[in-house]
Amino acid sequence: MSIRHLTPLDRMLSDTQRALETVFGAPAAERPNPARGEAEVVMEDDERRHAAGLMRINHVGEVCAQALYCGQAAVARDASTREHLLHAAQEETDHLAWCADRLRELDSRPSLLNPVWYASSYAIGALAGLRGDGWNLGFVVETERQVEAHIDEHLESLPPADGRSRAILQVMKADEARHADNAEAAGARILPPPIPTVMAAASKLMKAIAYRF
Repeated sequence: MSIRHLTPLDRMLSDTQRALETVFGAPAAERPNPARGEAEVVMEDDERRHAAGLMRINHVGEVCAQALYCGQAAVARDASTREHLLHAAQEETDHLAWCADRLRELDSRPSLLNPVWYASSYAIGALAGLRGDGWNLGFVVETERQVEAHIDEHLESLPPADGRSRAILQVMKADEARHADNAEAAGARILPPPIPTVMAAASKLMKAIAYRF
């Protein structure tokens, strides 16, 4: 049986469909929600709003991850690099679904700016990928290490009683670390300054906005 190779138009249509599903749809997780074994507890209103703000940031992070990986995969030169990126994106879909579930449980909503977050992240991913696969993978490593750090901050900041959000974030952190390790093993290059600093500043701005909007 012959293998059909995707044309540029095929890839564009596939990326467009993924974007619409990510921003406006309800992506389904392939793995069970890590929060399933944690009981829901009653929290004070300010604690619930704070937890929702943190989980909205994490949901935005997963929207951005989908866009980044797809943008990078669109211009990846090596088929194995492209498959690595798309596989990581699939696992990030689990995170996206889990965060969306938790926001609903907290009587909250995703960021109103998700279309903007997705479009800008896709463009950044494509630009990073154009530098070559080594830099492409290096961008993955730096992104995932920064995500690990902000998840650690959220685990410290969550209301102590919010075991459901905590369970989700702990699995997400382990996945992000593995994605970074895999990218390093695949030949990632270390990003030169000031790129990591600029990425951190952009992430800080995104988190400040997404917490409320």
